[in-house]
Parts: sequence; structure tokens; C-alpha cells
Amino acid sequence: MTAYLEWQENGQPQRACWRSEAALPPPERVEIADDRLGADVAYRLMESGTALLWRGDWVNARHLMQALTRRADRRFGAAPGKAPKTAAEAFARHRERQGRRAALLARLLVPLNADYSIPLRRAQEVQEACAAAWGPPSDEASVLALRELLAVVSAHEWRKKGVPVPAVQGRIYPHYGVFSPVRGEYVDLVATAPLPETCELAFDIGTGSGILAAVLARRGVPRVIATDQDPRALRCAMENAEKLGLTATIALRAADLFPEGRAPLVVCNPPWVPAQPTSPIEYAVYDPDSRMLRGFLAGLAAHLTPGGEGWLIISDIAEHLGLRSRAELLQWIAEAGLQVLGRLDTRPTHGKAADAGDPLHAARAAEITSLWRLGVAEGSGRG
Repeated sequence: MTAYLEWQENGQPQRACWRSEAALPPPERVEIADDRLGADVAYRLMESGTALLWRGDWVNARHLMQALTRRADRRFGAAPGKAPKTAAEAFARHRERQGRRAALLARLLVPLNADYSIPLRRAQEVQEACAAAWGPPSDEASVLALRELLAVVSAHEWRKKGVPVPAVQGRIYPHYGVFSPVRGEYVDLVATAPLPETCELAFDIGTGSGILAAVLARRGVPRVIATDQDPRALRCAMENAEKLGLTATIALRAADLFPEGRAPLVVCNPPWVPAQPTSPIEYAVYDPDSRMLRGFLAGLAAHLTPGGEGWLIISDIAEHLGLRSRAELLQWIAEAGLQVLGRLDTRPTHGKAADAGDPLHAARAAEITSLWRLGVAEGSGRG
């Protein structure tokens, strides 16, 4: 059902379609803002829960957003007072501050015409980016957070230039709302792990951008079936397979987890942190109650051919954050009738791992990403 934002402007009631990627409700209090509004006053209004619908210059709106972001960064930086007692408490505080910061900054709103043009002075061209993210224009004008519109534009730039990935001998082009393979260590694990002796078919569970399916295809697996339940991800994976010339090898299926049948190799890179996502893109990072991880493990034996392997690619950062223990992971593996055949480990090289100022630095510095080679346990009765 379409949500609408309602407000008063020039003494008249106004109404427009409300856009929110995270399906947030439209703000209840809206004031009109323009170039005369200073950053300090704007920040105080937004902090009080008032949304500001911008009617001034587009470039000035972006400058205001930058000023508001600096204030929010100071406000929601590391909180003074008692240090958290546990890593899990530190993570909970960090997520809570992130959420409050995001909610505040999302209260600076901008209008969009029905054709995705911006009805503001000096507005930039965003129609192509909006159509790529949301599909063809509708017949309704809309309103959305400026941050969200800027994210759409930024994602479109990444989609146009792509992310170079040596393991696929080309680039991956992430779509808006689909996780980009910017952390290469997990890709390298799949690119170097020894394939099962006979591997005519592989399943890639939760393919996202299609990166791991493409890696397997480049390694010579003749047929790869990649699944995802997100239509946006499936479109992204299909485009990447086309650009890499791999459509004869990679087939896409809409599925929650597994496709029908069995394969000698089943690969899954589930979200690594068991926490609640706050937007669709975060489903690639946060897995509430480890649902996808546990579902993959529970169903793996029934989708492996005799002697086949399941590759679980996962970081241990949840263990360092106190959100899941190694004992729990091993218990889930055993309960699924599986055994560990081997494990390949690597350390992340992204910037936050070396950032001592990051609230989660201790966990990130200790993090290891692993590819667990799993097989059906002898005498388990599974498979």
C-alpha cells in the first residue's frame, strides 16, 4: 500500500507519495525550509522530531546536509560515561547510536516530480539513477529523505563504473540495495579453495550480486544455479552474468534458500552478524537470529550429492562481539548431520580493521573470515 506524506504549505494542505527504502512511516511534523535556514536551527528542529521539506537551492541543500552530518557525528560519537562491560554491550550501544543518527539525518526531505526530476533551483539530473533504482516513473510526485536520494545517485555511479574483481576477470556492477563485493577476502577464499573432484554443478545460495556464482563459473564449473529471494538481487546477478559472458553457465532462481535437486558443491555466504537490519541493504550484513545461517546448515545435507561439499563462508566477528559462540556454530553443524572436512582462514584488510578509533575496533582487529568445508557426517542418516 502506498504511503503518503501530508503537510501544510502556504496555508493549503499538501500531499505526496512517501518514499522510504526502509519502509519508515512518513513524518508527522513537517515544516518548509529554504536557503534562509541556518544549520544550527535546522539541527535543533530535526532533533526535536520535525522534518524539513526543502524548497530552496539544491546545492545549498547538499551543503546543509554536510553541516548537519558533522553535527550528528559529534552528537552520536562515542558516548561519554561508563565503558561497556562486554563486546555485546558495545555493539548494542553502537547500533543504537547509528540508528538515532540515521533517523535524525533522514528528516531533511526533498521533493521529486513524477518524472523523477527535482523541482529545485540548480538541481542535478537524477532521473536515470532513480529509474535504475525504482523502475519507470509513475504518475505521482513524491517526497523522500535527501540522504536516500543521494544514496540512489551514489549507487548508480558504482553501477556504471563497477567494482573490479580479479577472480572473475572483470567487474561486478552492484545495483541499488544490493551489497557490493568491496571486501575481497571472502571472494579470494572461494577462488582458491580446492573444488570437489567431480563438480559438474554448483549451487550459490543467496547470490546477491552474483559474485560467487561468477567465481565458480570462471573456475570451470560447467553449471551454476544461483538463488536469491530478492528480485532486485536477481536482476543484478543476471546483469553481471551477462556482462561477464557467463549466461550459458549461470542460471538464476527465485528461492528463499535452496533450488530443487542436489549438487556436489553448495556455496553460501550468509550475513555474518545475528542482529536486526534497519534497511534492505543491511540484510546482506545482519541475519536476525542467524536465520539464514541455520537454514543453510539444516538443509545442506538434503541438497548434497554423495561425497559432495558445502562451503560456508563466514566471518567470526559475531563471536568477538559476543553475539554467537563458536560452540553454537559447531553444534548447529552437528545437529544438521554435517561434519567439518576442513577450513581455510584469512584476515580482512579493510580500513576499519586498523582504525583504533572505531567503536568496534577490538572485534574488527581480531576478525577472521573462513571458508568451512562441510560434508555429510557418516552414519547421520542425512543426505
